[in-house]
Amino acid sequence: MDGAMLQATQFSSLFPASRATCRYVDTTRRDVPLRPPPEDSDAPIEHAIHSTVLHSTWAGPVVLRVLNDRITIELVALTLDIPPLRFVFPAAIASAPGIFLRESDALHVIAVTNVGSLFHLVVPAYDDELLWDVDFQPNWCREHHIQSLGGSVDGIVHVQGLQTVFIGLSNGNLLRIDADARAEESGQDHWTENVFHHGSFLSSWTSYIPTLGMSSADGAQIVAAASHPDLTDIDRIWTLSRDRTLRLWTATAGCIATRAVGPATQDRSSTPMSESSPSPSKYTALLEAGPRNLLRVFTLGDDLDVIFVLAFVPTPASTSSGGTLYVFKTEDDQLQPLSPISCSPTSVHCHLQEFLVVDYTLYTLWDRQGRSYVEWYDLAESAQSLETDNVRWKTASYAHEVELTPAYLDELLYSHGSLTDKCFEAVMRPGMFSMLTLRTALRQYSDACLSLPGPPPPQLQTSYATLGENIAAVVGCTVNLTRDAQTGSLQYDKYWAALRRDWEGFIARCREIERSARWPLAIGVDKSGAIVFVERERAGSVIPEDPALARRRMLLSSVSLEPRHLMLDVAWVLRTGLSPETLRNMEDRLTEIEQQESSFSYLDIVVQDPMDIIVDEGLDDWIKTRLLGHDRHLEFLFRQSLDIITQRHSVVKREEEEVALAVSVEHGLRQSRSVWQRLLAASYVTDTVDARYELCLTLLLMLWYLRENLRDDHADVVDELLVAFRGLAMLRHVVRQPAGELKGARGITADGSSDEMIARMRNMRMSETVDGFTPVYSLVDRLLASSGDSFELPKSAHKFLGDSGLLDASSMTVTSAGDARFCDRLRELGYTQFALDLMAWLPMSSPLTYVRAKLWLNMGRFDDAARLFESLAGSYEGLPEEECGHVDVVAPAGVLTSQYNFYLHVAGLFRAARVTPCEIAFSQLAISAAPPGTDLQELWYTIIKGYTDLAQYEDAYSALISTPYERLKRDCVSDLVFRMCEDYAVEKLMTFNFAAFADEVERALSFKARNVDPMTRPFYSLVLHTWFIRRGDYRNAALTMYQRGRKLAEHPVYWKDLPRQLEAYLTAINTLSLLDPKNAWFVMPAVSDADNEPRKRRRLSKHIPEDKYAVGKRDSEIVELADIRYDYALLSARLELMRLNPEAGSVTDHLLAPSSIVMRLAQANRFTTAMSVARSLDVDMSDLFSLVTRQCLRLSYDPDMVIHEDISDWLLTDNVKSWSGSPAARAWGYIRESLQRHDSQETDFKYTKAVFETILDRESTPPPWLTGILEENHHEWLIRTCLRYEMVELMLQYTISLIRKSDASLPQNASSNAMATWLPYNLIDQVLEGCDSQMEMSEEARSLCKTVKEEIDGRLRRLEKMAQNDLAS
Repeated sequence: MDGAMLQATQFSSLFPASRATCRYVDTTRRDVPLRPPPEDSDAPIEHAIHSTVLHSTWAGPVVLRVLNDRITIELVALTLDIPPLRFVFPAAIASAPGIFLRESDALHVIAVTNVGSLFHLVVPAYDDELLWDVDFQPNWCREHHIQSLGGSVDGIVHVQGLQTVFIGLSNGNLLRIDADARAEESGQDHWTENVFHHGSFLSSWTSYIPTLGMSSADGAQIVAAASHPDLTDIDRIWTLSRDRTLRLWTATAGCIATRAVGPATQDRSSTPMSESSPSPSKYTALLEAGPRNLLRVFTLGDDLDVIFVLAFVPTPASTSSGGTLYVFKTEDDQLQPLSPISCSPTSVHCHLQEFLVVDYTLYTLWDRQGRSYVEWYDLAESAQSLETDNVRWKTASYAHEVELTPAYLDELLYSHGSLTDKCFEAVMRPGMFSMLTLRTALRQYSDACLSLPGPPPPQLQTSYATLGENIAAVVGCTVNLTRDAQTGSLQYDKYWAALRRDWEGFIARCREIERSARWPLAIGVDKSGAIVFVERERAGSVIPEDPALARRRMLLSSVSLEPRHLMLDVAWVLRTGLSPETLRNMEDRLTEIEQQESSFSYLDIVVQDPMDIIVDEGLDDWIKTRLLGHDRHLEFLFRQSLDIITQRHSVVKREEEEVALAVSVEHGLRQSRSVWQRLLAASYVTDTVDARYELCLTLLLMLWYLRENLRDDHADVVDELLVAFRGLAMLRHVVRQPAGELKGARGITADGSSDEMIARMRNMRMSETVDGFTPVYSLVDRLLASSGDSFELPKSAHKFLGDSGLLDASSMTVTSAGDARFCDRLRELGYTQFALDLMAWLPMSSPLTYVRAKLWLNMGRFDDAARLFESLAGSYEGLPEEECGHVDVVAPAGVLTSQYNFYLHVAGLFRAARVTPCEIAFSQLAISAAPPGTDLQELWYTIIKGYTDLAQYEDAYSALISTPYERLKRDCVSDLVFRMCEDYAVEKLMTFNFAAFADEVERALSFKARNVDPMTRPFYSLVLHTWFIRRGDYRNAALTMYQRGRKLAEHPVYWKDLPRQLEAYLTAINTLSLLDPKNAWFVMPAVSDADNEPRKRRRLSKHIPEDKYAVGKRDSEIVELADIRYDYALLSARLELMRLNPEAGSVTDHLLAPSSIVMRLAQANRFTTAMSVARSLDVDMSDLFSLVTRQCLRLSYDPDMVIHEDISDWLLTDNVKSWSGSPAARAWGYIRESLQRHDSQETDFKYTKAVFETILDRESTPPPWLTGILEENHHEWLIRTCLRYEMVELMLQYTISLIRKSDASLPQNASSNAMATWLPYNLIDQVLEGCDSQMEMSEEARSLCKTVKEEIDGRLRRLEKMAQNDLAS
C-alpha cells in the first residue's frame, strides 16, 4: 500500500449523542466517592480519553471509547448503522478496559474502576447485526470487589482475556486476577487474586531504606504491559517499567526473566535473582509515569513457541527519529535481544501512540503536531531473528488541508464579499470543524460574552433553529458601530477591526477544540488488511492515493515529478513565487471568464487578458531554463499534466461495477455502505477535488505566464484547460457546500427528532441534559447516499467524479450531458438554489434549459418555467449528436418522440406541482399538436376541470361547449354547476344557456336539493328555484321551495332555524301565485306521516297493488295554494309562540296542535295574533273570546291591572289607543270590534254567545250592544241562556222584547204568511213557569212577569181577531 493517505470522520457525524443506547452500571460497593472535577473543563466530554479497536469477520471494526472523564464506555460499530451503546459507570475507569468477541455470541467488556471494582459486561451479539439495545440477560453486569488493593487503583490495568486481568502496583509488583473457567457456564464470575513480586528479598528490604529505595520504587513502576493479542493458551505477560526494564511474568512463577531495554544495556540479561545489580536508571533517564503503549507481543506464522516482543523507547531529544523499537525473542522463558528497529526520520519530535504487528507487518500510529501519522513496514524473519536491515518505512498522512489561520483569513478577504459571510462560510465548510467542535466553541464564546459588564446582547438570549443560525447571529454581537467623540463620524475601521477580532477569536477556539479532537489514540487492522485508526473524536482508515493527490503531496514536499510532468513541476514553482493576493485575483478572473459567454476565441481572451503574471528576474530565468527547447511542445506538456487532473482513464466503468457487485458477498455489501464509509468517501472526494483544482489552477497560471508564446494551434489545449477548470471549480463548489442541518434534502432519510425522542424514551432519559447538536453532512455525502453505490475507496470516489459528468465536457462552448444530469440530480434532491448557482457556470443549451425550467417549477416561478418549456418545443428534433443538446439526456425516456408527447410530459409536470393554469395551457398545446385520431378526452377533461378549479367559469363553459365528446360534456356539467354553486357564482351560472343539456343541469341541482343538508351552504334548492324562475317554470319553482320547507321540517334541529322554513313557504306561495288560480297546484310524493297532519290533502291513487309498483315509487299528493298558505300560517304561529318566551319555551312547542297554539298565544295576551292565527287555521275561537271577556271583566273590576300585564297586542295598538274612555271601555270596544270582524251568520254568532255566557258566568251584566246582537239574531238562545243562569229579570225583559218584536212584525193578512205568527210559546211557558217557581221575586220581576202575561194575552187576542177577519173575508 505505497502512496497512501489518511481519511477520517467525526463520531458525532455518525450518530447524535442523544441517539446512543445508554445503560447504567450499578455497583454493590458502598461509599463510592463523587466524581472529581474535569481535568480539562474546556474540552468536550465527548472527546475520548482512551480507545481500542476490535475486529470481527462479520461486524467489522468495533471501537471502544472511554468518555466523560473516564466515566462512560462507548461501543461503536463503524460498518454497521446502529446507534452506539454506552455504559455509565459509578466511578472513573482505571487505565485501559478490554473488549473481546468470543464465538460470535457476545461481546465482553472488562473494566476496572479506580475504587477497586472489576466489572464484566456481557453484550449480546448475533451474526447478522449487533443487537446491543435489546435482549440483555439479567446478569449482563457482573462486579468483583478487588480485595488485594487497600485503596484506589493507580497503576496500569491490562486485560489479557476474559479470564485474566493484571494490575500494576505502585511498587512494581503485579496483581493477577483470574476467573474460574466454569464461570461462563454458571453465568457468574468467580475471581481469585494473586500478587507477584518482581524482585528478591534483598530488593524488597532495601525498598524500605529511603536513600536506596526511592529511585528503585519509582523506576520499578510499570508503565506498559502486553500479552499475546489473540485468545490463546499463552498465559504469559510482559511488562515495562519506568527504569526501562522488560519483565516476563507467568501465572505460576511470577517474574521469570528481565531484560534492560536501551542501547547501553541491550546485551545484558538477568534473572529475578539479579535485581540487586545496579539499576539501569544510572545509565538512562526514567520513562514518563503513567500507562503508555510501549509494548507489543506477536508471533510470526503459526509458530506459537517463538514469541517476539517489541519495546518502544522514545527519544524526544533526538534529531534523527522519534524513538527506537527494541526487539526481543521469547524462547524457553528467556528474553533474547535482537537487532533494534529505528523509526523513520519523519518521526522526529513525534509521539508514538500505539503500534502492532499483523501478518509480518509492523504498523505504528504517531502523533505529529496534533495530527495522526501512520507508518508501517514488512518484517522478514530469518532462521534466528528478524531481519531489520535496510528498513524502509511506508507512510500515510492526511492530505493537505487548509487551516483557518489569520493569514488564510487575509487571503479570503482579497475576494469580494463581506467579512461575516466569508468567515461563516469557512467555518461551516464540510470537514473543517465538527458540529461538536462548533457547539463547544460557541458555548465558550457565549459564556465569555455574558461575562462582560452590562446587559447581555439580545442575540445571546434568543433561540435558533439551527447551529449555523446561532453562530451567524452570536459571533460579533458585542461589536457596535461607534462615533468619534470629536468629529462625530462613524468609526468603520474600528468596527471592522473589532468584528474581525471576534471572528478570529471564535475560529481560534474552534481550532483548539478540533486539535484536541484529532489527538490519535488507537490503531487496528482487520482481517482484510485495512488499517483503522481512532482519534479522540474521529475514526478513519488508510486509503490509497490517486495520482492527483500523490502529485500534490510530492509538490508540497518539494519532490520533483516525473519528466513527463515537467510543465506541472515548473508551474508549481511559479505558483509558490506568487503572492496570495495574486492567486486570489487569478481565481476571480478565471471565474469571471468561465461564467460569461463570449463570441470570441478563448485563446484570444487569454492572450489579450489584462491580468499579468509578474515574477522576479531570477524565477523568470529559471523557468525559461527548465522549458528550454520545449517551446514547440507546449501543447504536449500541458496535456501530459492535464491527464493527472482529469484522470478519465481511472474512472471505473459501470459494467465493471455491476460485475463486482454481482460477485460480492452480502455482508461485504452491507459493510461497504455504512455511514462511516460513506463519510470517508465524501472526505476523499473533497480531498481529490481540492488537489485537482489546485493543480489545474497551477497549470492555468503557467498558461497565463506563457501566453505570449501561444499560437493559433494552441487553441484546443487552452479550451481543454479552461473547461477542466470549469468542471473542477464546480466540483469544488459542491464539496464545500454543506447539505444543511437535516433539511433541504428530499428523499434522504436522516436522524430526525422523532427517532431521537424514541431513543430517549426507551432509555428513560427524558430529563437528561444532552448536547443537542445534530449531524450536518456535506452535499457530497447526500449525493453519495442517493446513489445507492458501495463506498470502496478510491473506486467509489472516482466513480462519483465520473458519474457527475462535470469533467466530461470537451469545449467551453458546450454543455455536456453530464453537466445537465448533475444539475438535475441536485434539483431532485431539493438543492434548487445551489443547482442554479452551478448552472451559472455553463453555457445555455436545450438540456440545461429543461433543467432550469424544472428548477423554476420547484422554486415556484411557474410563469418563467412555462416560458422555458414552451421555448423548448421542437428543440429535441434535428440536432446534431455531437452537440449533446438533446433534451432526452435529462428528460424521461419516451416522452420526446413528438411535440404532442412533449406537451403531455410538461402538462404532467405542472399537474404534479399543482400548477393548474400552466397545466391547462400545455394541455391545449397538446390538443393543437395531437395527431389525427388521438383520443383527447383526458386532455379536454383536464382543461374543463382546470378552469373550473380556477373559478374561470366562462372559460370552463366555453371549453365544455367546444369539446366534441358528448359524454364528456354531460359528465362535466354537474361538476361545473356544483363548483359554481359552492363558489356562490349563481348569477354567473344563470347567464349560461346550457341549451343542449339543460336537463343535466336540472337533474344535478335536483339531486343536490334532495340529498344535501338544507341548512348547509350552498342552498341548492334556492339555486334550482332561481333556475326554474329564469325559465318561467313557476310550478316547479314553487314545488322546489315547498320541498325545501318540508325538508327543513324533517331536519333534526329545524326548530332552531324556523325563519328559513317560513321563507321557503312564503317563496312557494309567491311563486305559485304567478299562475292562474285554476292551475295553482303541483304534485309531489306523499310523505309517510301525512295522515297525522292537521290538514288533509288530496292524494292521487291509481288503485294499483303495491307489489306492482316500480321499485322506489310512492303515492303522490296534490298541493294547492291554500295548503301552502295553511302551512305557512301554522309555521308562523309556531314561530311567534317560540319567540314569546324563548328561554322558558320547550323544544316541543313546534309540535303543538293549531288549537293549542291559539290558546298559548291568548294566554300570553296576544289576542290579535291569536285571532288572526285562528282565522287562518280555521280554529274555533270560542275559548279565545271567553278569555278576552274575562280580561275585560278583570279590567272593569281592577283598572290597575293594566300596569302589571302585557296588553300591547290588543289595548296598546294605535287603533285602540285612539278610542276614548277608560281601559275597560276600550277593552269592551276591542271585543265588540273583534266580534264584528270574526263573528257573523257564518259562525252562527257563536263567539258572541261565548262572550255573553262568560259575562253571565261572572254574574255580570252584559253590555247592551252585546244583547242587541243576540236579540237581533238569536233571541230565543238569549232567553234560554238567561233561564239556564236563572237571570229572571233579564229573561223576562228579553221575553217581552221577543213578544213585542214578533207583534210588530205581524202581517196584516195572517193567512198569506202563516209562519209570521209563530212564537216559541213553549219557551214562554218555561219562562212563566220559572217565574212561578220562584219563591222570592223582586217587585220588578213580578211586574215584568205580569207584563209578559199581558203581552201574551194581548197577542192572542190580536191573533184571534186576525183569524176572524180572515174567515170573514
